[in-house]
Amino acid sequence: MKELIIFVCSLFFAQAILAQNCYWQQKSDYKMKVDFDVTDHTYEGHQIIIYTNNSPDTLNRLFYHLYFNAFQPNSMMDERNLQLPDADRRVGDRIHNLTPTEIGNEKVHSLKMNEHNLEFTTQGTILEVKLKEPILPGQMVKLEMEYTAQVPVQIRRSGRDNSEGIDYSMAQWYPKLCEYDSEGWHADPYVGREFYGIWGDFDIEINIPANYVVAAGGTLKNKEEVEKNRKNNRKNTLVSWHFRADNVHDFVWAADRDYTIVEHEAYNGTMLRFVYQPGEQTNDSWSELPRIMDEALKFINTHYGKYPYPSYSFIQGGDGGMEYPMATLITGNRPLNSLVGVSVHEWMHSWYQMMMGTNESLYPWMDEGFTSYASAEVMNYLIDKKLISGEYMANPHEETVLGMSRFNSTGRSEPLSMHADHYTTNAAYGVGSYVKGEVFLTMLNYIVGNKIFDQAMLRYYNEWRFKHPNANDFIRIMEKSSNLELDWYKEYMVNTTQLPDYGIDTIFNKKVILSKVQGFPMPIELVVFTKKGKKICYYIPITLMRGEKEEFDTMYDQVHVESDWPWTRLSYELAINEKMEDIERIVIDPSFRLCDANYDNNVWPRMTHEIEILEENKN
Repeated sequence: MKELIIFVCSLFFAQAILAQNCYWQQKSDYKMKVDFDVTDHTYEGHQIIIYTNNSPDTLNRLFYHLYFNAFQPNSMMDERNLQLPDADRRVGDRIHNLTPTEIGNEKVHSLKMNEHNLEFTTQGTILEVKLKEPILPGQMVKLEMEYTAQVPVQIRRSGRDNSEGIDYSMAQWYPKLCEYDSEGWHADPYVGREFYGIWGDFDIEINIPANYVVAAGGTLKNKEEVEKNRKNNRKNTLVSWHFRADNVHDFVWAADRDYTIVEHEAYNGTMLRFVYQPGEQTNDSWSELPRIMDEALKFINTHYGKYPYPSYSFIQGGDGGMEYPMATLITGNRPLNSLVGVSVHEWMHSWYQMMMGTNESLYPWMDEGFTSYASAEVMNYLIDKKLISGEYMANPHEETVLGMSRFNSTGRSEPLSMHADHYTTNAAYGVGSYVKGEVFLTMLNYIVGNKIFDQAMLRYYNEWRFKHPNANDFIRIMEKSSNLELDWYKEYMVNTTQLPDYGIDTIFNKKVILSKVQGFPMPIELVVFTKKGKKICYYIPITLMRGEKEEFDTMYDQVHVESDWPWTRLSYELAINEKMEDIERIVIDPSFRLCDANYDNNVWPRMTHEIEILEENKN
């Protein structure tokens, strides 16, 4: 009997451990109604959330985001922008100087769970809620809220009357339940950076005067009713716009009295909507946008996974470009190339954030950086198709790699493991999230090869869409696809500010002596260019990889060396087959995917600057 009890207890604990190690995520379905008063830019909101606790934990409290509260003097966003040495130029001291009629706010008046009133307190942009009854694992509860809000003047992403005259850019506009995952609650105050949300279905009713046109990240369910009511009602009469968006983690909308909406059915049936104010410049640029984005979608669907939603809206609004599920807000008074660039970038966020819903506060580079990488590829494709102007490049990430190398040499880089809000400068955040995030993928491509890299990116999409992947989840996909160990790469790239730094020391008697100047180990592709036009690539893996990539650049003759390079060894002696008198030059990484800390010593005979090397290799 004693042995049986021990066995049952062991089985119970084993199952409990297994359950904790299994992936899970919360679910929140929103049903919201807002009555909008355009005379004082306020609205009354009623919200119902059906919240499912899919975690193995008992929840004794809840947290909500109240984003609009950031747009008040002395808020954390205000204080942060007054402190930073390179504050966001769109913010600066603007929040500090807002008057009571210009600020943003969200005031919660009542909150119930399963019809019982809850106690709550507001601390800046976070609503803290004490639960009278805990939410048990697997339990579904109904949360009902009444609140009022005032739309701030447009400063950052959200607000009214933006620089191009758009009336309302309604992003981060509702009390949003904070995410709870295996790391606990993520009740991050809104200081200025990124977001994290719970997957769910959104049912939204927006009541606004009849002279406003509403665009949103969802499907309009009562289009005929809206058109009829707008036609028959006077401007002060409220018209109800009813939107639906399923399996998303946020909802954005915008409203303007002068909007025009152009609908374009893409090649695969996806409905693309282009919402903008007609004008001299917008008419020219926006009229070209539908066919270009249709072509972009073909490339994106092939290389990064099929877009799964029925529609996507490009909406003029906001303060530059900001992504949301099924829609983006973008400033629209741009020349064509700029408009296409921002549209492509924000749409690519549908893959790297709107479908791979990483915690942007902890991993902004997995969002912005991956999006920047894919955007560069898409833009290069559109250039090749002659749909936009520019020069097609074999490697469209060259300048990004060189820029990362130059910025790192200033000593201002900070590790990617930093929380997005806690970088000491905006420059360090921007370079880390956008530039180094793009370089992260560029160097991985260099390590595993184009074919495996493309396969792995699609596998990442197929296995992790509609979930919350982190850095470990992504690198494991790359490892499984390439059959290489890559944990060392992730650790160096994420947790340090080091870059690889290899050099060509000396050449004598058909031998090349290479040096590893810094500690970041990487495989080496050393290319010998002969005077007769031959290009021979000597490939040196590192022992940490426990293997080597299978595919190489077909423009080079390939030579595999006999021994890998251990990361502790500071030099490597490479035997080559070419005589010195036959060699024109020797280059480490002529493809510019290695992101070497110092390109001056990557070439023999020695050159003085990486730009010279870049121009040399283009010829």
